[in-house]
Amino acid sequence: MANYLYSGEFERWMASAKSTLKSAMTDRSAGFYNWACFKSQQSAEFASKAFLNGIGTYSFGHSVSLLLKKADFDIELINRAKTVDKYYILTIKTDAWAEGPPEDYYTLDNANEAIECSESIISGVEDRWKSLKKE
Repeated sequence: MANYLYSGEFERWMASAKSTLKSAMTDRSAGFYNWACFKSQQSAEFASKAFLNGIGTYSFGHSVSLLLKKADFDIELINRAKTVDKYYILTIKTDAWAEGPPEDYYTLDNANEAIECSESIISGVEDRWKSLKKE
């Protein structure tokens, strides 16, 4: 299978995943917890798409859990992805909540959870990619 891997695509998407995660960490430190959550979701999405694009599979959509499911990842990682999936739209859309801006609804604990899940997803994707390259 290693002959059919698109390492350039994997690396391109993974670089974006990692830089987006760093940005989420900066937002967490600055108290922008909703943005830290959103960027964590984006980071996990980019990592998932890194894997799918790296194996030459179509990677459309924003649900990290569905992207990982499509790639046959284990249920533990998919469940972590379901956590970050919940930090997609509601974290940034001003009219998603009946009252107040999204900033009013997210905490340091939420940001920590989102970042931790994204880190796990990036790590899981990288581990699986390395094992594919060895085949």
